[in-house]
Amino acid sequence: AYTKLYFGTEGLNVPGVAALDGAPMGGWIQYSLGPTVSAWLAHHFDLHWRFSRDRGFLETRAYPYLKAVAVFLDGLSERRPDGKRKLPLSSSPEIHDNRLEAWFTETTNYDLALVRWLYGAAADMAGELGLEEEARRWRRTLEEWPELALAPDDGRLLVAPDRPLEASHRHFSHLMAIHPLGLVDRSGGEEDRRTIRASLDELERLGPDWWCGYSYSWLGNLAARAGDGEKAARALRIFAECFCLPNSFHVNGDQCRQGHSKLTYRPFTLEGNFAFAAAVQEMLLQSHSGIVRVFPAVPGNWGDVSFHSLRAQGAFLVSAKRRAGFVDRVQVVAEKGGQLRLEDPFGGAAFRISGVERDRVRVEGRLLEADLKPGERLSLRAR
Repeated sequence: AYTKLYFGTEGLNVPGVAALDGAPMGGWIQYSLGPTVSAWLAHHFDLHWRFSRDRGFLETRAYPYLKAVAVFLDGLSERRPDGKRKLPLSSSPEIHDNRLEAWFTETTNYDLALVRWLYGAAADMAGELGLEEEARRWRRTLEEWPELALAPDDGRLLVAPDRPLEASHRHFSHLMAIHPLGLVDRSGGEEDRRTIRASLDELERLGPDWWCGYSYSWLGNLAARAGDGEKAARALRIFAECFCLPNSFHVNGDQCRQGHSKLTYRPFTLEGNFAFAAAVQEMLLQSHSGIVRVFPAVPGNWGDVSFHSLRAQGAFLVSAKRRAGFVDRVQVVAEKGGQLRLEDPFGGAAFRISGVERDRVRVEGRLLEADLKPGERLSLRAR
């Protein structure tokens, strides 16, 4: 009803600020009534499916939600002169706050990343369910949207076409494609790695004058996706020491008054704490690219570190231990079964296999592959 009333289209969008019964409550319109709110929420449906492999959830909750969002964006979008699709109006929260210039006539990288991710994920889900015609429809629609806007000199992500980030800003909404969406990822090759490096370098160059606490916890996630454990740990340490009270509540302003931000106020928000927890896990375990990586972004001084039963995509429960800077053991429990693809955690050194027959574990270069049955436990240990 909200989608039809406010946007005049079929499909599904939801208000970004809502009461418990779903009624819109208002606020800055760029995010309270934004056109890609449901696309961001759809990402959580997708994550639940990928981490749990709950097929019932895929069939009855995840794909129906993503399909409805795809129908909405299909009806809302319009054509540019070159034939590519665009949103009628776009924004990049919270760039330019709630002022008129916060609206862009070309689709921002924030909105575009969510749109492109949405159609790709909808096509994947439809394919998984054997709905080939629907999968083809979403793939065709994806091809009708432009690529992300990059700076011509260094490939960094812009806010919008020909609109770079102009100054220090608390919200890294233009970097959604890196984290959480993973459309730009270091596993994608040198071009993606160049974009990630240049985008993070820009944040550092513009400085943290107008960052909030959640800026640091988000930076922890971005740095972890870049494989930079030192930067990730530094950002999270600043967040924990200077933007949280002794009771652990995140208060958004720099309580240390050490130049980490010009903001020293104390509004309590939850997303900073949640992003901190997510970043720690991103440092220890990553699987968003389809390959499980243990300790992908830990700093050098984390010589001895371990974790137990962190969940990887594919419904794999992973435990690992690192001693004196080297991985000592890894254990993977296949909750639902399926193909495990694991980056060699031992860096090419010899290791022992138990729990699964040796001939069922294939090693190609730095990649280990094994087809595991539900409940099987694969254990690897350095020799």
